[in-house]
Amino acid sequence: MDVGSATSAWATSTQKKTDQTTDSKSAALDYNAFLKLLIAQMQNQDPLEPMKSSDYVAQLATFSQVEKSVEMNTRLSEVLSAVQMQQAGDLIGQTITSEDGETTGTVASAKIADGSVVAVLADGKEVKMTPGVLVGGGSA
Repeated sequence: MDVGSATSAWATSTQKKTDQTTDSKSAALDYNAFLKLLIAQMQNQDPLEPMKSSDYVAQLATFSQVEKSVEMNTRLSEVLSAVQMQQAGDLIGQTITSEDGETTGTVASAKIADGSVVAVLADGKEVKMTPGVLVGGGSA
């Protein structure tokens, strides 16, 4: 097995997993997968040109950085969700006007849909909270 191809496979696998939302359990699985790849590299390397131990350490450090980035993204998503829930709660009882000025009313409830805060007015209409929505005022 070529060391370069194993490294490339590890990088491709890591990139795919980074693109997905992960939790600490799947991060542990990623770490185990990395260790399996590392062992496979060691077992299948060219005995006449062995890989330097510094290369192994560099790979481990790179993997640790990716793992921490995934963990940080998860935490940031949690913070964003908490902020959105706070914003949704703060809208209740407020008068809002949509950005096009056609929908106005008092917010009876609010929800999170597709990653955005949506205000549900007393008359049942929904207004997605985007830039340009007027909160606490009459017409735009």
